[in-house]
Order: sequence, then C-alpha cells, then structure tokens
Amino acid sequence: MADGVSVLVGTTKGAFVIEGDCGRGGWTVRGPYCDGWVINHVKGDAVSGTLWAGGGSEWSGAGIWRSTDTGKSWTLGKLSRGKIDEWAANDPGFAEMIGWADPGTEFDGVVQAIWSIAPGPDVLWAGGKPGALFRSTDDGVSWQPVDSFNKHPDRESWNPGGAGLTLHTIVPDRTDPQRIWLAISAAGVFASQDGGESWESRNRLANAEACEGHDHPAGPQDGATGLCVHNMVKASGEDSEILYQQNHHGVYRSPDGGRSWQDITAGLPSTFGFPVAAHPRDPDTIWTLPLNTDFQRFPIDAAAAVWRSRDGGATWEDLRDGLPQTGCYFTVLRQAMATDRREPAGVYFGTNSGSVFASFDEGDKWEEIARHLPTVLSVEVLDRG
Repeated sequence: MADGVSVLVGTTKGAFVIEGDCGRGGWTVRGPYCDGWVINHVKGDAVSGTLWAGGGSEWSGAGIWRSTDTGKSWTLGKLSRGKIDEWAANDPGFAEMIGWADPGTEFDGVVQAIWSIAPGPDVLWAGGKPGALFRSTDDGVSWQPVDSFNKHPDRESWNPGGAGLTLHTIVPDRTDPQRIWLAISAAGVFASQDGGESWESRNRLANAEACEGHDHPAGPQDGATGLCVHNMVKASGEDSEILYQQNHHGVYRSPDGGRSWQDITAGLPSTFGFPVAAHPRDPDTIWTLPLNTDFQRFPIDAAAAVWRSRDGGATWEDLRDGLPQTGCYFTVLRQAMATDRREPAGVYFGTNSGSVFASFDEGDKWEEIARHLPTVLSVEVLDRG
C-alpha cells in the first residue's frame, strides 16, 4: 500500500475513497462502492488496509460492507432484511447473513441502518438505528448484538431525535479495551468500563445547575446537558479522559470521561452545529463548524468558517481562508469532519452539496479536494504513511 492519505467518504449513493500522495496532494476520487447504498460511515485500518462501510435503508436492509484491498472490492454482511429482499425470505443462502437466526427469521426491529463503525483494541464496534450496538471479534466477518446495551433498562425513556434514535458515535479507548463511550440522539452519552458488560449514563453538567429557557424535550435541564448529542470525540493522550461533544444546544468539554461536562460554547457564533474534531496530539485543540439555526442549517451569514480552539474551548477563532464567503448554504453533518495524524495536522470536512474541503496547516488555509459528490454523510481519514 503506497504512502499517502486516503479520505474515506460515506454518501447517500455509496462509499468513495479520495486518495492523496505522501505530500497530501494529487487527489483522485474512486467510487462509488457498496452498490450505491446509503453509507452513513466508512472506517479503515491503515495497517491491514481493511475498510468497513455501514449503512442501509428500508429498501436495502441494514448492513456492513467489508473490503480487504483498500476499497477496490467489497463484500456485504447484512443485519436486517429490507423490502427488496422480502421476496427471497426463504432462500437458504440467507442463513449466512449476519444477525439472522435462520433463513426464515423476520426482522424484529432491532436495527434499521448502521450509523457508526469504530475499531477498538481486539473488538470492532458498530452502532445502528434505533439505538442498537453490535460487536465483532473477527475483523467484521460476523457480528453479535450487545444485549447489555440493546436491552438497557432505561431504553423506553429515550427520545428519538430528528433522524430517529441513532447510535451515531462510538469512542473506544485505544489503550484500554474495557473503556468505551457511546452517543445517541437523543438519549445522550453512555460509558462502559467493563468492555460493554454494563453501561452508565453520563450527561451531568459540571455546575449541576438547571438550565432555563429551553423547551426542547431533550434540551439542557435539571443540571444535565442536552441529550441530543450530535457528535463526540476523545482528546489525544493515553491517560486522557478529556471528551468533547457538539450538542444540539452547544459545545461541551468533559475532563473526566463524561462524568461531568462544561459548556464551552461562549465565543462561538451559534449554539447549533453537528461535527467536532480533535487534534491527534494536542488535547486542547479542537475544531467545529457552527450553523445558523436548527431549521436553516447553513453557515452564519452564508459565509463558511471552521472555528478552532487551542485552549480546550476557553477561546475560539474563525478560520475562513479558502472557504466560500458568499452565498454558502451547505450543511456539514455530524460525522463529516476528521483529522489526519501528520505534522501539521490535516483537517477535512464534507458537505451536503458534495464537496470535501481540506486544510494541511490545522485550519489556517483550506482547499477543495473533491466536488460534485452525492450528499456527504461522513468523512474519515486513513493515513497510509
């Protein structure tokens, strides 16, 4: 596998791979893959070259595609039957499809689509809609439901967000296989310290004060963050427990693995946005892309800006060089921002208008490395160098 950077893109019409050379230039686009499925998330392993793409719909069913040759060819393991497949419900070949007890088993509503994939130490995790968690111990060849979470005793109280009850964020601890964090819209943050055997809700504000003036049912109240988490990342550092989240109601920082959260929205032009990204080495550097309102969902004043903090959210600066500053009405969705591990760190984001932008100096300047793609749902980076 040649040195360089691959940007893995999930879209409404399949998965794409945008490849750059070792100098992060010469970008080319491959795809679409995965038979044009809605692909919510693509993740990869730089060592093995294996890629996984999760998605699905009521027509295709939910499934996780797997490639062992950096995306040139793919195989599909299904998790539920979609409408297209109902005619073949009794085909014996369906017995091999992941998650089915036998060829005639009807879909029981556990999962409608896969929204997130996360490699952890010795385990590959996947999250779905509605609020379902799966794990694989054979590199994604087969998957098992995580009943400790899928049958959580508080599940009936979870409130679906605008896209339904989606388990969209999985954050494994890369150094401790027992620790993992999840985020669900709109049930909040959950953490496990025993490899997924038990789960704890972690949504408490650090000041433990009730927030007034919010009538959203999942909004900040009773000393808790808003439960409508849009995205969450872990800061760098083997011993770090610092987490950041972009919430429906602002940006928050936790210094203690989500046991308490601090509102760090002050200094940003809006409380609303979807993605947040963390620096690969500096735990205090993060990026986010605020949008104007929940209803319109485009950059403030129709001028695109990524906002960066170098001090853990105490202060923010807007980064605009190379981004459209007039007539910009795109949306950047929750999983559509990522970083590479190079020096200086690269930052990447995709838009619902089909563009992918990149900065190779930590956000100071931006360039468009792909355009005219389908709606971009997710962006991840596979560093091949």
